Amino acid sequence: MNPAPNLALVGPMGAGKSAVGRLLAERLGLRFADLDHEVEDRSGAGIATIFECEGEAGFRARESAALQALLADDGLALATGGGAVLDADNRRLLRERCFVVHLHLDVSAQLQRLARDRSRPLLQRPDREQALQELASIRGPLYDEVADLRFDTGNDNATHAAMALAELLAVKWQRGNIAA
Repeated sequence: MNPAPNLALVGPMGAGKSAVGRLLAERLGLRFADLDHEVEDRSGAGIATIFECEGEAGFRARESAALQALLADDGLALATGGGAVLDADNRRLLRERCFVVHLHLDVSAQLQRLARDRSRPLLQRPDREQALQELASIRGPLYDEVADLRFDTGNDNATHAAMALAELLAVKWQRGNIAA
């Protein structure tokens, strides 16, 4: 049982963390936050610009600071960035302050969903499938480590996934498996 005061969505890029999270927050009466947007708002620059100027390490430091600030409050549905779990302190904080749902999506589905997306710095290379495979091999075990629940979004659009996940969470709340 995880009586956490917040709900966090983790998972690979393209899994639907932002879209599902926004709909889920509305359905569950939680305040929604997107960690990537929070980093952009706090820095006054887009993620690609932060990567260009400060590298991934600079971005990750900003991400950790934003995560700490957001999780100081309760009643939040949080869409994390795909790499937020790379930092051990972030994983600890997520486990302590959130019921964590791993939105799972396999690499072939990621490729389809991200086919036209050119905004993601870690995919700015010729072999996107290899990049996604490499990220999955590193991050997949970390998503599983931090997650209280794994939910596959591969065949669902965001609306359907949010509805199904909200129903699943409601059942768990009723059974006392997570805090209401």
